[in-house]
Amino acid sequence: MDNNVCTLCRRRPAFFFRRYSGEKLCRGCFVKSIEGKVRATIAKYKMLNFDDRIAVAVSGGKDSVSLLHVLAKIEREYPKASLVAVSVDEGIAGYRDEALKIATENCRKLGIEHHIISFKELYGLTLDEIVEKARKSGRSELTPCAYCGVLRRKALNIIARRVEANKLATAHTLDDEIQTTLLNMLHGDVTRIVREKPVTDEVHQKLVRRVKPFCEIPEKETALFAYVKKIKFQSMPCPYAPEALRNDIRLFLNRIEEKHAGIKFTLFRATERIRQALEKATGTEALKECPVCGEPTTQDVCKACEMLQSLET
Repeated sequence: MDNNVCTLCRRRPAFFFRRYSGEKLCRGCFVKSIEGKVRATIAKYKMLNFDDRIAVAVSGGKDSVSLLHVLAKIEREYPKASLVAVSVDEGIAGYRDEALKIATENCRKLGIEHHIISFKELYGLTLDEIVEKARKSGRSELTPCAYCGVLRRKALNIIARRVEANKLATAHTLDDEIQTTLLNMLHGDVTRIVREKPVTDEVHQKLVRRVKPFCEIPEKETALFAYVKKIKFQSMPCPYAPEALRNDIRLFLNRIEEKHAGIKFTLFRATERIRQALEKATGTEALKECPVCGEPTTQDVCKACEMLQSLET
């Protein structure tokens, strides 16, 4: 048999070698394999029901637009389900405008309604203004990504409620999941691993349940999926990304994966076992409503309000 023939269809020439599985895939079989993996992940973790209203978080990057296209195809098979795209405009000059334009174009192409919420609308400040304020006040212990992560998470939950979604699908990949695990460990916040799961628990009526259909797909493959399907996405990285510890962890994990194919999956499975053990040991944290904004939180004041208040003091 020709060594360069797709190992699945055994007809077409292979263009991609999946080192961790040993598969050689043609373009068609590669696309089918990604769609199949997403379906399997949704079934494995019982992420979606046949009548869900799903808000897909779309940033305009490769992962989120690829997820939107895959879920749009799956949703057509379930007439009682509905799909809506939601985006957050953090207010990053020279970066976010292009991403939102691309997100809107993809939604229009797929016939999916698109809703945008902004930091300026919610918090009275753009991310650029928050970063400038933090630096002027000498509060440089938090990176721009630290502010963005907390404020963006809150914004997505608010807009998912606005569009009356009961599920919020995010495009966190296998890489994102294990990077987050290592970040939590390096920050000494091990118990947070319990909450960062493929499907969040139903713990508060104001908290829309999050699902991560890409959680077992490597980031490199979501990018390749977008290229093969000729899906338009923003390729420019966020200008604040190099400042984040996550970027260093990403480079470290990619180097290890290059030498030891499949190590990312091993870390993901290990995280799942750690999470189960922590859940038994700690139980589920009770949520209350933030006295400032009314959003669910485990703290006396939610992290977003705490961050914004610290800028004013």
